[in-house]
Amino acid sequence: MGVSMKIWIATGGTGGHVFPALSVATELAKRGHKITISSDGRVMKMVKDGKPNGAKTAFVWASGVGAKSKIKQIIALAKIGFSAIALTLRFMIFRPNRVVAFGGYASVPAVFAAHLWKIPTYLHEQNAAIGRANKFTMRWVKTLMTSFEAVSDMPKKTSAKVVYTGLPVREDILKNSNAPLKHENKLLITGGSLGAQILDEIVPQAISEMKNKKIFVTHQTRPENVAKLQNFYAEHKIRANVLSFIHDMATAIIDADLVIGRSGASTVIELETIGRPAILVPLNINPDQAANAESFAKLGGGFAIEQSKFSVKWLSATLDELFDNPTRLDKMAKKSYVENLAVQKISDVVTE
Repeated sequence: MGVSMKIWIATGGTGGHVFPALSVATELAKRGHKITISSDGRVMKMVKDGKPNGAKTAFVWASGVGAKSKIKQIIALAKIGFSAIALTLRFMIFRPNRVVAFGGYASVPAVFAAHLWKIPTYLHEQNAAIGRANKFTMRWVKTLMTSFEAVSDMPKKTSAKVVYTGLPVREDILKNSNAPLKHENKLLITGGSLGAQILDEIVPQAISEMKNKKIFVTHQTRPENVAKLQNFYAEHKIRANVLSFIHDMATAIIDADLVIGRSGASTVIELETIGRPAILVPLNINPDQAANAESFAKLGGGFAIEQSKFSVKWLSATLDELFDNPTRLDKMAKKSYVENLAVQKISDVVTE
């Protein structure tokens, strides 16, 4: 083992940023490094519950700058500015050897402070299109690590080295890497969030118009839509399990022959790690999701379809074709698989 280093890990905002940060923190702690994890209040409990033994936590004051109101934007920028000054002073006394940032506005203060003290800084981009916060901090970063092989919207001028590492996934997903399809005619629909209303409208209707009614549906939706969808499936004699929350997402993906859902980074990388064909409908207000879905479709693992073209007729025909052709689903599953060594790769890059 090399020299023990003090490594500052900056995360925050949402679980999507926190989970990869905690996975890498755990691996770096195993390798004998001293870890501090900074985060904003929204996810501090998640950080404290999931941090490796002996790791410290630090609070940063931050919130997203994307608010519509000018006053909210000014407040958000002021919080980030205040936290940047606080961390600059803190780094003067506690000087980390490395700073690793996992994107989002909560990681900006640590990247800025590290730049002032010339501390080598590593930034991880989750999506296939670089996010606003990361685009802003790229000017101060030594290395950008990416979840996808190609990343669009990169700043024109940057001296950062770009390294493809992948995105860490949960242990239960990793354990089932490249799991063969079970061919039990199971379809998984992952809605559940505000942006998933279109899936609830189009998918059940399309399934009801399929020639092949032998499929079993697992449909995750918002709590207020559960009863309505249960009734719809029952009326059309479609075997379905409608849930407002799937506790064991790994098993749900492994059991599915096909998945229909949005294309957040973690969803797409989980599909690639297990190796599952999918129809991805990016949230139309989110350019990151469109880039993630496109990247998945290029592998040959499935379809990236714009919301405006996601029709009952198209989906019904596509589902019939796929469920009538198990060999085609097998081919798509094989093409969708991407080996996930993200935790080791990120930890190696940071400590080399």
